[in-house]
Amino acid sequence: MCPIFAEGRDVIIHVKVVPGASRTKIAGLLGGRVKILVAAPPEKGKANIALVSYLAKSCGIHKRDVVVESGQSSPLKTVRIRNTELLHVRERLLSGSC
Repeated sequence: MCPIFAEGRDVIIHVKVVPGASRTKIAGLLGGRVKILVAAPPEKGKANIALVSYLAKSCGIHKRDVVVESGQSSPLKTVRIRNTELLHVRERLLSGSC
């Protein structure tokens, strides 16, 4: 199952975040999730902010449309991207991996 799927007019992404990396980037798929390395540390929500910023920039959308729905203090997160197209997000993030 692909970790990026549509739910109504939104796109849901199941991610595994690895904070404290040398740079923020997608590291592929891992256990049914998109593995994303973030340069921010895992403290005071900094990794979540970096994740939201990275996803918004990668997909060419506003940060206000990207929400961490669950897993705020966990490396396993569910992210909702509001009012966007599934194929657009998959192409931008996974280059056809799903």
